[in-house]
Amino acid sequence: MTTFSPDRPDVDAGGGRRRPHPGLALGVIASAQLMVVLDATIVNIALPHIRDALHFSQTSLAWVLNAYTLTFGGLLLLGGRMGDLFGRRRMFITGVLLFALASLAGGFAQDQTMLLAMRALQGIGGAIASPTALALITTTFAEGPARNKAFGVYAAVSGAGAAIGLILGGVLTDALSWRWVLFVNAPIGIALAVAAPFVTDDNARSTGRLDIAGALTSTLGMASLVYGLIHAASDGWSDAVTVVALAVAVPLLVAFVVVEARTPQPLMPLRLFRDRTRVGTYVVMLIVGAAVFAMFFFLTQFVQEVLGFSPLKAGFAFLPVSAVIVVMAQVASRLVTKLAPRNLIASGTLLAGGGLWLLSHLSVHSTYATGIVPPMLMIAAGMGLIFVPITLGAVAGVAPEDSGIASAMLNVGQQVGGTLGLSALITVFGSAFDHRLHSLLAGLSGPPTQQAKLALLQQATVHGWDSAFRVGAYFALAGFVATLVLIRAESPRGGQLPMAGAA
Repeated sequence: MTTFSPDRPDVDAGGGRRRPHPGLALGVIASAQLMVVLDATIVNIALPHIRDALHFSQTSLAWVLNAYTLTFGGLLLLGGRMGDLFGRRRMFITGVLLFALASLAGGFAQDQTMLLAMRALQGIGGAIASPTALALITTTFAEGPARNKAFGVYAAVSGAGAAIGLILGGVLTDALSWRWVLFVNAPIGIALAVAAPFVTDDNARSTGRLDIAGALTSTLGMASLVYGLIHAASDGWSDAVTVVALAVAVPLLVAFVVVEARTPQPLMPLRLFRDRTRVGTYVVMLIVGAAVFAMFFFLTQFVQEVLGFSPLKAGFAFLPVSAVIVVMAQVASRLVTKLAPRNLIASGTLLAGGGLWLLSHLSVHSTYATGIVPPMLMIAAGMGLIFVPITLGAVAGVAPEDSGIASAMLNVGQQVGGTLGLSALITVFGSAFDHRLHSLLAGLSGPPTQQAKLALLQQATVHGWDSAFRVGAYFALAGFVATLVLIRAESPRGGQLPMAGAA
């Protein structure tokens, strides 16, 4: 592994030949991660325009997000393993280029099928680029303050990417069209792919082969599970398609675990789960992803459809989220050497859960300043506190040959959690919406006017969103409990997280 001298960052630790400054490498890596992460939300602001242009239904619209997050989360492990086997720099460039070209093609989509196919292809590119980006940080910066600072930047980018995506999506949709939320990735991705060979060094390969059986069973199992959850939102839990999809998901996911236990070169080495704290970081990231990801999906619709914000104004409405996450991530990168990681993560989950609980009290009369900003800032502060200790915990103490997989597992937790959480909360929304609408209609003395019907629909919709936020708060509470149960309480020693070798 190549590390860099803290005094001479352009010279390797052994006094060898000069190499690119690690700060430049971090800039490229962080920019690529920002591009990949923000794409999960950049289309949120454009969703009403995409729905009208390509004729999506309210529930099927979620697939514009899930087609991306599903392939992203489902193939992250494979992407991390490919980086280990074929060279992290090489696969990083491959993933970024695939992502950029798929974005360009998606911007030209003329129907639902084309758009969803390109969103899925974007997810594949992201699944290759993202874990190799995180692994490149672990091989560029030695454990200690330098790596902690690098992860602080990476965590800030990862956490703020969702909100930045909403802002950029609002600007592009309002000034140009919804297609530009996809077009914008092409020049950025190509520029990063061109720059990467000049600023990154790690292109070492390890021997082995890909676990194709593991990739297929995990991806198909997750796809079936998410499809079943989304289908339940529109057609109910007793619908035959819902039942079959969920029934197929169970044996596929069980088969994935069996395959990983038996194959000599697994996609997800079970040895990573011998460390209790590392398991805790994965579990908490999954739960937090499930709790928070849907917030942007529902809130972007609330500010546009209830508050009447334009796409541009809606995008900037989330600017405080980005600012708070960046600030809190930097604070956390300094506190992580002084406070036990468990305390930071637990505080973050409580803040996020409290914010979601406050959002569950929104009404058609709520305002942006009093109804949305305070809980949104609480959630952002919680996310900022969580990302740094969790990111460090996921990769600390792992063998070099497992760094790509360990990195990918953290992203898997976030993306799979976000996908499952969005699917589950859309189901909650659909059920609550139907129940409240039927109740409101039953209370009328006669047929409603068109204006009254629209008002009732809006009330039922907000009630559905409130129910989803409330369940999201329960998810965050579960993350708090998981933190206390799984993550070690000892304070870090010497600026390092005490992750390796936890019982």
